[in-house]
Formats: sequence, C-alpha cells, structure tokens
Amino acid sequence: MGLLAYGARRGVSNLIVAVALILTASLALPLSAARAETITVAALGDSLTQGYGLPAAEGFVPQLQHWLDAQGVDAQVLNAGVSGDTTAGGLSRVDWTLTPDVDAMIVALGGNDLLRGIDPASSRANLDAILKTAQERDVRVLLIGMIAPGNFGPDFKAAFDGMYPELAASYGTLFAPSFLAALEALPDRAATLRDYIQGDGLHPNAKGVTLVVNDLGPKVRDLIDTTRAE
Repeated sequence: MGLLAYGARRGVSNLIVAVALILTASLALPLSAARAETITVAALGDSLTQGYGLPAAEGFVPQLQHWLDAQGVDAQVLNAGVSGDTTAGGLSRVDWTLTPDVDAMIVALGGNDLLRGIDPASSRANLDAILKTAQERDVRVLLIGMIAPGNFGPDFKAAFDGMYPELAASYGTLFAPSFLAALEALPDRAATLRDYIQGDGLHPNAKGVTLVVNDLGPKVRDLIDTTRAE
C-alpha cells in the first residue's frame, strides 16, 4: 500500500508539473498563436447600413456577418447605422462609436448629404474629421463612397465623387467607390428597380443587399485581415 500510495502521489506530481509547463509555454506565445482574436468592426453609416425597411436578419450588417462567417472570417460586425444620418451626424457619433473594443471601422456616409444637396465641401470636412478620429485611435478604416447624380451640376458631381478616393488616399484607408456599385452595374435599370430595390426607389431589398454584400464582402475581409496583421 505504501508503494502504491507513493506511486500515485508521484504520478499526480508529474501531472501538475506537466500542466504547469504547458501553461507557461502558452503564456509565452504571442496572442495570435495562443488563440485566434475576433476582430470587431463598427459599420458607421446611414439607412443603407442600418437596414431600413427590412427585417432585422436581412439588413446589410446581418448579411455581411453571415458572409464573413461563411468565409471562416473571425469577426464581429456592429451596426452603427442610423437612418437619415448625414456625414455631420456620423461625425457627431464617431467618438462614442469607437469604443476600446472596436478594432476597425466601415465608413459609409454621404447618401443623405446628396438627397439634401449639402455642399460637398462640408461633407468632405466631416468625412475628413471622421477619418482623423479613427487614425488617432489607431483604427483601420474601409471608406465606402457614393456616386452623385448629375442633377446638381458637373461641379457638384466632381467635388462629391472625388472626395472619397482623395480622402482614402490621404489617410491610407481601404476604399470602395460606391456602396451600391453592384446594383449600379446591372444593365437594366427598370429590372433593377423591380427586383432589387424597395418601393421607395432608394433602398435595396433583401436580394439587393445580398448583391451589395457579395460585392463589398471581399473589401471588408481585406480590412479585417489588415487589422489582424498589425
């Protein structure tokens, strides 16, 4: 019995030593090697981001989350879209949107500036301030633009369309020219409105959002990969 008890105690002692060695080794590993880190992405935008007119599961952020999950991307997307928001509204919210747990941000604003005919110089200044805040917080950004219609005149259109790539280049952000590029690229305008746009003629329906997500998803994945690599 004495020998058996000794052997049992020695076995337990060896197990404790082994566990301690494993724990010590894991603590010595970089965080990325010890466990995969979930990247948290805040999607700062307006009704297009918020999912206006759609069931909760069919909006842009839930569909984007589903796309990322299907791609095996370890990320959480937070819905920071507010219907009706302009670039000024986004600027007023960016400070409290960028909580310490946010690692990256999608900025998709400007559609309501267009609808209201706001001077592009004002929109540009607001976006500039948003990107500056992100830079100061060391938060990577994907800037998503909008394309102005021609009814405000060529000068307005040139200033509005040009501000997005110019700001993206200035701040070194990832860039997508248009939130609605996947729908704008469809050849039949009447069919697009019928099949992919809600009755208001402005907001994508669930099928339209799917096209948007399939188009923008790779850019968001690049944002997450870039953030994780830093």
